[in-house]
Amino acid sequence: MPAVTVDNVLALPRIADTAPDAAARPVLAVTTAPVGYEGEGFPVRRAFAGVDLKHLDPFIHMDQMGEVDYAPGEPKGTPWHPHRGFETVTYMIDGIMEHQDSNGGGGTIGGGDTQWMTAGGGILHIETPPEHLVVSGGLFHGVQLWVNLPRDNKMAAPRYQDITGNKVALLSSPDGGALVRVIAGELDGHRGPGSTYTPISLVHATIAPGASLTLPWNPEFNALAYVLAGEGMVGAERRPVRMGQTTVFGRGDTLTVAAADTQDSRTESLEVFILGGKPIREPVAMAGPFVMNTKAEVIQAFEDFQAGRLGSIPAAHETLA
Repeated sequence: MPAVTVDNVLALPRIADTAPDAAARPVLAVTTAPVGYEGEGFPVRRAFAGVDLKHLDPFIHMDQMGEVDYAPGEPKGTPWHPHRGFETVTYMIDGIMEHQDSNGGGGTIGGGDTQWMTAGGGILHIETPPEHLVVSGGLFHGVQLWVNLPRDNKMAAPRYQDITGNKVALLSSPDGGALVRVIAGELDGHRGPGSTYTPISLVHATIAPGASLTLPWNPEFNALAYVLAGEGMVGAERRPVRMGQTTVFGRGDTLTVAAADTQDSRTESLEVFILGGKPIREPVAMAGPFVMNTKAEVIQAFEDFQAGRLGSIPAAHETLA
């Protein structure tokens, strides 16, 4: 699981020790993601299944894509599809993904890169592995997160942010036992490159066996931690967690994730995706690829899509039935 690594984590800026009077966030729940399939059939874990929306706000949905080692000819993507009313954040850990949209945008993201798409008022989008990866096969692993947009921004103009791995803020835990990548938002005075409509923080942490990571966390934000790989403990309660599980933290100033002393043969360290944001606290109505405030707005989105008002597939990419 390469993402972004460094030769010497101790050379990085260090997260400050937490204040003695900081309130530790309690663990409210630990849920296990069911396995499903997305797009043309690539496997995903539905990270937020079973988590109450009130604990997710401003997030809507998250998939761990893979980890899967494709044989030649097996890599799959998603066909053309619409979005409206939210943002998709695709963080690649292993493998390569190409993306295009109906506005002529697009690009390629690989290990450690993030593609941030604000669907806003509406866009058509496709994500596929490049042809050479389809031919060769290979490892594919990533995360796709859906971030809700406030009512006033739901119809914003679509935009992309292609965030290469070398732009993320890299930090060390005080004892050097954890490498922390800040993708978006602010952590202990260090800002990630992602620009957001809704105040959020996204962090990917690699925690060495036996090490513990305590992060200062904005008390106005919710807090979630999803285990990408490995085993460990969460909270002062040291509640056990493993790959495919999501921790919901309660209110407080800090959150703690620790790695088990030993990991399995496939995993060198505990890998955790930590996220939180300021709740929007607005009604949510969603169906398929549309996230709006009312059922009428969702129906309108479907009608706009069917009428071609969300864009059209570029002729070069149309296929005959």
